[in-house]
Amino acid sequence: MREFDYIIIGGGCAGLSLAYELEINEKLKNKTLAIIEPRTEYKKDKTWSFWKVANHNFEDCVKKSWENFTVNIAKKTNHLECVDYPYQSVDSGLFYEKINTKLKENKNISIFKNMSEINSKNSFIFNSVPSIKKDHRNLWQHFYGVEIETQNNFFDDKIFNLMDFDCDQRESVHFFYTLPYSKTSALIETTWLSKMNDDSKKDYDTQIKDYIENHLKLKNYKITYKEEGKIPLFYPAYEIEKNKINIGTAGGMTRLSTGYTFLNIQEHSKYICNNIENISKTKKFEISKKYQFLDDIFLRVLEKHPEKMPDIFFEMFKSSPKTVIKFLSNKSNFFEDSSIIFKMPKITFIKALFY
Repeated sequence: MREFDYIIIGGGCAGLSLAYELEINEKLKNKTLAIIEPRTEYKKDKTWSFWKVANHNFEDCVKKSWENFTVNIAKKTNHLECVDYPYQSVDSGLFYEKINTKLKENKNISIFKNMSEINSKNSFIFNSVPSIKKDHRNLWQHFYGVEIETQNNFFDDKIFNLMDFDCDQRESVHFFYTLPYSKTSALIETTWLSKMNDDSKKDYDTQIKDYIENHLKLKNYKITYKEEGKIPLFYPAYEIEKNKINIGTAGGMTRLSTGYTFLNIQEHSKYICNNIENISKTKKFEISKKYQFLDDIFLRVLEKHPEKMPDIFFEMFKSSPKTVIKFLSNKSNFFEDSSIIFKMPKITFIKALFY
């Protein structure tokens, strides 16, 4: 069986981002790479959205960018700007096409359906498949979204709705999320922060239909695309192994309080690329310990007091939007962290330290 210098397990966002980063920086000119991916074809299956707090390689895959957004609770709406850090939405179909077209140009890169097809004994492995452990909390962000088209102009495509909590919470944390791509099309998602074994939250089609027709008051529309996903709001099991690094969600690149992963993946990919010649001795790349600590407290509150979360999120965004965005994107300083922390209900969060 063939041997390779590098192996990437999983050809999703993290695996392909790393392969692309290595390829465009000519790190695979004299090295071989195997990508292990079971899917038979790539097609649009996800939408990755984030605040652009750092440059990335996929501006040409951005479907839409916004500089204004809203956050809603019952009878209250915050209208906010994000001019300095626009919110971007990357189309996974364009992302896959761009990367795979580039990778096909290099004969040193091969794709296989499973590890049994190659000899991995002497390879350095980058693994993007998370090992999900049984966690005491086991909270997930799970979501279901549809893209719709309307017959007439309906949406304001200059502003998106980040969180609309004016909906049935069912003793968990629930909000809707609307990205208007044009005046006649939008992605609308129902999003839950809860335990995945609770099937009472998974009547997604009913939730979406009710929100569109009774909340948005939109009757004439057609669904053109559907997506569904889940993100663990806990760190997957991570065992240190010689000649192996975990990447993506498997490598702790998901910000637990938000689910944001895409830009963290890009920064991790650049870090690996810059250190690839000495990768076996390179220090582990991770989200700052302060965010890990703050997210842990935040999720303890979410688990114990889900009914308080809509107001907590709403109050958080009463701070400077720029500050909140930097905080949620791992780019804030001590003073910015402090301004966010002071917006939180102090007694509730202090008690969470002892849960």
